[in-house]
Amino acid sequence: MNQDRLSQLMKAVQAGEITPEAACDRLKHLPFEDLGYAKVDHHRSLRSGMPEVIYAAGKTMQQLVGIFTSLAASGVNVLATRCSPEQFEAVGQTEPRAVFHEAGRCITLNQQDTPSYAGLVAIVCAGTSDLPVAEEARVTAELMGNRVELIADVGVAGLHRLLTQRPRLREANVLIVCAGMEGALPSVVGGMVAAPVIAVPTSVGYGASFGGLAALLGMLNSCSPNVSVVNIDNGFGAAYIATLININRASTTQGERNQDGPQRID
Repeated sequence: MNQDRLSQLMKAVQAGEITPEAACDRLKHLPFEDLGYAKVDHHRSLRSGMPEVIYAAGKTMQQLVGIFTSLAASGVNVLATRCSPEQFEAVGQTEPRAVFHEAGRCITLNQQDTPSYAGLVAIVCAGTSDLPVAEEARVTAELMGNRVELIADVGVAGLHRLLTQRPRLREANVLIVCAGMEGALPSVVGGMVAAPVIAVPTSVGYGASFGGLAALLGMLNSCSPNVSVVNIDNGFGAAYIATLININRASTTQGERNQDGPQRID
């Protein structure tokens, strides 16, 4: 349920096209549906403009399928992150429209028109090994209605590769930069653009990288003041924040700053 669907439902009741009892039946699972092992938040779109997202890691097949089915039944677009091929197979048996994004380890179900937001979200990754995190960010950002460009394998070890991308970088309203090893790339990108940079440390690197901790600390100590940092491998979180920034920057540019949460840009 989102603001548009709720408004349509209320108008249908007002016009006599649906009975109040039928409308109540549709709303009975608001604000959440208790499945016993999970309380599915169907009210999330009304509060924040975007539906609840499923973190699949650690969930049993039955739990994932149950939550996915519950969200799908409400009519929203569904996203599950950190999914295995086996989990997708289980979801697909119940919801054959679901799509598996293997590189980003995500399952999506796109069943309603997505608002298109003005402005570009650029996703930059240092190396090919960082692509799973970058792909998670890409899938998330696209499902949420952003225009996205992925710029891959432009790490600081070959800085000339990044410099050739300057026009694309400068076009973006917000940038997501994924890097492992020493995590230097976001600082470099931050020094090249007049836009927010969301740094995503990845768990890529040899022993002293400590599973991404070295990159995280390096990014937190960035000398570029337009760089902020999310948790290790959190491509989803970076894309969610980037969406909110993109919406607000685009609406500000058009003189339509939103005061009540994310709105579509027509």
